[in-house]
Amino acid sequence: MLIGSHKIDSHNEELLVSHKNKLVFTASEIAETENIIQKLIEFQIAIPSWALGTGGTRFGRFAGGGEPRSLEEKIEDVGLLHALNKASGAISLHIPWDIPTDHNAIKTLASQHGLRFDAVNSNTFQDQPNQEHSYKFGSLQNVNKAIRKQAVAHNIEVIQQGIELGSESLTVWLSDGSCFPGQLNFRKAYQNTLESLEEIYAALPSHWKLFLEYKCAEPNFYSTTVADWGQSYSYVKKLGDKAKTLVDLGHHLPNANIEQIVSLLLMEDKLGGFHFNDSKYGDDDLTAGALKPYQLFLIFNELVEGMDARGMNHASDLGWMIDASHNVKDPMEDLLQSVEAIMIAYAQALSVDKKALEIAQNENDVVKAQEILQTAYRTDVRALVAEARLRSGAALNPVELYRKLSVRDGLFAERGFKTVATGL
Repeated sequence: MLIGSHKIDSHNEELLVSHKNKLVFTASEIAETENIIQKLIEFQIAIPSWALGTGGTRFGRFAGGGEPRSLEEKIEDVGLLHALNKASGAISLHIPWDIPTDHNAIKTLASQHGLRFDAVNSNTFQDQPNQEHSYKFGSLQNVNKAIRKQAVAHNIEVIQQGIELGSESLTVWLSDGSCFPGQLNFRKAYQNTLESLEEIYAALPSHWKLFLEYKCAEPNFYSTTVADWGQSYSYVKKLGDKAKTLVDLGHHLPNANIEQIVSLLLMEDKLGGFHFNDSKYGDDDLTAGALKPYQLFLIFNELVEGMDARGMNHASDLGWMIDASHNVKDPMEDLLQSVEAIMIAYAQALSVDKKALEIAQNENDVVKAQEILQTAYRTDVRALVAEARLRSGAALNPVELYRKLSVRDGLFAERGFKTVATGL
């Protein structure tokens, strides 16, 4: 399904006067608005292929209908999102859910939608049809060397798929761990995992990165082999310069100071990127910024400061991706909302008076420092985000236009009411 530029232009025309008035007011409140708008235009957030279908819980899944039945339809859906916001110009594939039958045709289709291929993701948390060995008791950590070799071979296959598509990074998330005390020798599990990762790392092209994700719990509840940022850092530090830690905002124990974590990883040149989502209790995979928008802003504040200190390109030197599960929402609407929340937090962080904040910090003026951050957070930057979309040819209000055009009804008509996205 395609959205013609004339429909976007017509939508924008109806909102233009109101938008311009808001933009003038915002520009009077924030310095260097042109610089912020340009950075917003350049900033792109990858959409994962698995987020285009309805999610679920361990108790049930309620399909929403009109879901993409193939990799081609997933690309078309991300292309639709990108047409609406011009900030979703990349797709992240999950192997073996998204193995192309014709790499050149898939690359051509992605290019037609203005998309590139972000990190490719391996899958050793499920057993696949006709798989020789089971990952029930772990993959890269498994006590059985044959199972470890199988998991390594899969990751190398994922790298090869990514090379064909023009990707430049591999994301590894492991469900490896233990459910009960005594089930696992922690030291041997670490050593087995490190040896397995070393084999995968050796297969990386010279310009690639390996992102190692961590998770404190689930599906194993007594221990996980890459449980937190410290354990991920320990692995990637040993692997080499191409190995980085990937931060998923839902993969932390309650009240973890995520902004401090990302600041330290960035300082050590070991921060690879992000999986954006939000949570109330654990790995809830909710819409980014829906529950903890101030935390999201504080994370971006540390990112902007740290990237600027290292002379990094905000748009390309880290990996930016959403990782969410849409149990009760239209996945497309949810993704549009997440991208909007991320862009708002980024714009707020760009608007922080960094010189004044540094002075306040050096003078131990706690009240002033708090005021500077909260002023940036409480300033409405939505007009800047919308202006970035407008200049890029996207919709001033993507969710509103999505609904006005009855996009989901169109997908129902094309694909049916009982389709289930591949991989779910």
